[in-house]
Amino acid sequence: MIRSFFLSPEQQQSRNLSLAEIGRVRNSGQGLLWVVLDRPDQEELLTVLRDTFQFHPLSIEDCGNEGYQTPKVDDYGEYIFLISHALLPQNQDLADLEMRELDLYLGRNYVVSIYRSAEMPPVERVWNRLEKDDRLFKNGADFLCHALLDALVDDYMPLIDSMDDEIEWLEDKVLEKPSPETLQRILALKHATLSLRRVIGPEREVVNRLSRDEFDLIAPNHRIYFRDIYDHLVRIQDLSESVRDIVSGTLDIYLSATSNRLNEVMKALTIVSTIFLPLSFIAGVYGMNFRYFPEINWQYGYLYVWLLFAVIVIAMLLFFKKRGWF
Repeated sequence: MIRSFFLSPEQQQSRNLSLAEIGRVRNSGQGLLWVVLDRPDQEELLTVLRDTFQFHPLSIEDCGNEGYQTPKVDDYGEYIFLISHALLPQNQDLADLEMRELDLYLGRNYVVSIYRSAEMPPVERVWNRLEKDDRLFKNGADFLCHALLDALVDDYMPLIDSMDDEIEWLEDKVLEKPSPETLQRILALKHATLSLRRVIGPEREVVNRLSRDEFDLIAPNHRIYFRDIYDHLVRIQDLSESVRDIVSGTLDIYLSATSNRLNEVMKALTIVSTIFLPLSFIAGVYGMNFRYFPEINWQYGYLYVWLLFAVIVIAMLLFFKKRGWF
């Protein structure tokens, strides 16, 4: 699906322009044009990016690639091509954290955004703000690009907060009663931090380049907005590193706790086995099939053996307790 928004130099707004109108606006360099390609097929992708905007084939190939691509920014002179990643709302579950790619073209008077997922909340939020916040289209294409990246990065912080809540709960569960379910959640959280780290690092470098004077398409007075996004990413990366360290520590605590529990079980079994060892020996001696036993005809022989059993058990328990083995 192709959506578009256009603000003319006369401050007149129009939506869903035809491809011919989009091409004329692009060539005129006047006004502000935003084109959204929502889950485009190959024909729509080539028609808009290759035929209408005449973007470089390498960038078009990146847009059509469905595999994971590291966030990056490429300068093609007349426009900038960016790859970024956003969180999807249904994937806030840390056990199945998933990122979705958002591709952006930034030109003098236009922004083109492409995504292939069913939802892209940052784009939808900015699109819904067009009628409420006139800064989005009155400050130029670079400010609109900033708004999209800012909305994308804003979704990271709630994820970090949920990670903090999750790790606090896991620490309590590990100390209280470690279980295989707890281990699964710890490993899921560790996987989520690694996935987030894989994206945030390159994303931070992309925004850092945009916040400097490297690209003429970004106005000097707008670079401070990109620096604000960069500061947020630095903070998010620091928090994610902290969460990752805590998760690793929690995993060590879990392994230590389960090892201690196993040691306690083995200690109890060893004590029981050790107690029954002399009892088994005595029972084995009296179970031998010899004719002459001194106690075999004794009236209290059976009681004597049970009394001997009790004395040995009590003596061994006292010995173990004195040594601090239980």
